[in-house]
Amino acid sequence: MSTPQPPLQTLALIFAVQLAALLLAAALLHLIPRLGPPGPALAARRLRAPGLALVITGVAALPLIVCPIVAANLIDTPLAWLAGLGVGVAAQVLTVMLWTVAHELAHPAARKGPRIVHQLNRTVGRWRNHTAVWITALAVPLFFVVRVVEYVVYPPLTWLIRLPKYNSGDWVNVSRQKFEGLVGHDLIWCLYCDWMTGVWSLGSEMLRNVESFWCPIRFRHDKKCANCAVDFPDVNAGWAPAEGTMQDVVDTLAGKYPGPNNDNQWFNHPARLTHNGKPIDADPTP
Repeated sequence: MSTPQPPLQTLALIFAVQLAALLLAAALLHLIPRLGPPGPALAARRLRAPGLALVITGVAALPLIVCPIVAANLIDTPLAWLAGLGVGVAAQVLTVMLWTVAHELAHPAARKGPRIVHQLNRTVGRWRNHTAVWITALAVPLFFVVRVVEYVVYPPLTWLIRLPKYNSGDWVNVSRQKFEGLVGHDLIWCLYCDWMTGVWSLGSEMLRNVESFWCPIRFRHDKKCANCAVDFPDVNAGWAPAEGTMQDVVDTLAGKYPGPNNDNQWFNHPARLTHNGKPIDADPTP
């Protein structure tokens, strides 16, 4: 029987393997466009859903899942999984740092030119800017979960209650790598925001359908109505008044959702517009 390795040595091995895997994944992502005739098509698929989901899962989610599982199985301590999680995060952080340096060295002209990171360092200070931007990375698991929910929870609603379907690739994609001069630090964080914004915007669009379909009642808090109207326009364009009755709510639903053969978009969804730009169910009075 083999002798178990010390915990620190085991964690170091997990870290080294995970770091190597992430660096290899980064290299492959750069290599894909150069794979001959199929290269451009494969490269395009990795930049938008659903192909982008494989990339995000591989570099952002799997290390946080696999490393704790491996550590818990190789190290006989109650908190081995937590140490494994730390190792996974450390490997991700070091991968980003190494990739940043390599990418900037590969683009010396852009590295020395105008940079987002340099300007923001001057605006708020170097350590504040870099600390803050790394804190935003803590939201990656949240956005990943939101994306999973969009895949798992929303699609059945399009069949059960005919909420509209969406081509997620029109929302969840990345394209800022095409912007001239974005390198290293600037590029990796702009791509993160690119993905994050698409995920959140698609989720907001789905929630507009859910909220207007099941709960078309204005809030009693006027400030909340004003704030939420930014993301839920139906607050001010169709929801029943907060001081109204249940009959008002039922009448709203009956008027806005005419029958089972219609897609049940939120009230002011572009699909509800007529040729003259007015909502189909708008009040006809001037």
